[in-house]
Amino acid sequence: MLEIGKYNRLEVKKLSAIGAYLDSELGEILLPTKYMPPGLHHGEHLKVFVYLDSEDRLIATTLEPKAQVGEFALLEVKDVSRVGAFLEWGLEKDLLVPFREQPRPMQQGERYMVRVYLDPSGRIAASARIAKFLEKSPAGLKEGQEVQLTLYEFGDLGAKVIIDGRYDGLLFRSELFGNYQVGDTLSGYIGKIRNDGKIDVTLRKAGKQDTAGGRETLLRILSESGGFLPVGDKSTPELIAEMFKMSKKSFKTLIGNLYKEGVIEIMKDGIRLR
Repeated sequence: MLEIGKYNRLEVKKLSAIGAYLDSELGEILLPTKYMPPGLHHGEHLKVFVYLDSEDRLIATTLEPKAQVGEFALLEVKDVSRVGAFLEWGLEKDLLVPFREQPRPMQQGERYMVRVYLDPSGRIAASARIAKFLEKSPAGLKEGQEVQLTLYEFGDLGAKVIIDGRYDGLLFRSELFGNYQVGDTLSGYIGKIRNDGKIDVTLRKAGKQDTAGGRETLLRILSESGGFLPVGDKSTPELIAEMFKMSKKSFKTLIGNLYKEGVIEIMKDGIRLR
């Protein structure tokens, strides 16, 4: 079945001076000459992206858009007009975000996380209202499960994330070790699934696995730095987060344990491997 706004594999039905006509159940679709690969011949099957041109006619291209219908992507605003914002997404025809799909007015030159979708008329458009495209019921997820997280918005509590491209989640501010931006993709874990279906996520494994991972990271960085690091109890939480991706509380507990085990020395100006 032909899918508008996605890649399709179609057969070349005939060749002409303006391009190749590809066969589909919705009729012939033109692949303009400038997109035709060298040596294309009748009967060949070709992977193309199908969309509507400015006159709402089906057209094919071998250019690769930065996102298909049903996908999320971080895209830059190329222009703003009276109908909405236009995003650069890899095709000659820019991608429209109607004003109603903008939680806040978009600005030219800025990048936004959007979802690509088909509007009721069959045109491809984008929306920055991410949450409405995410599933509300966390079916198939369980606490402690490893997942992929994409940051799409920052708020007072932390970062809102897309979980495995399907679910809505929250990464609390206390978990944001380092400088993150909208569009960043991270590996994380399901922290808690609440009774109302809301999901809290974390970047750390629970229990002993988390402790072991932090220990391994600290010792590796310490070793790579010649056995000494100018960090300790008086270092700022921001510095510790940037260096080790952990909270200052976790760092202090960890170096205390390493000191008791005789692995490191805690000095006035830092920590040193024994």
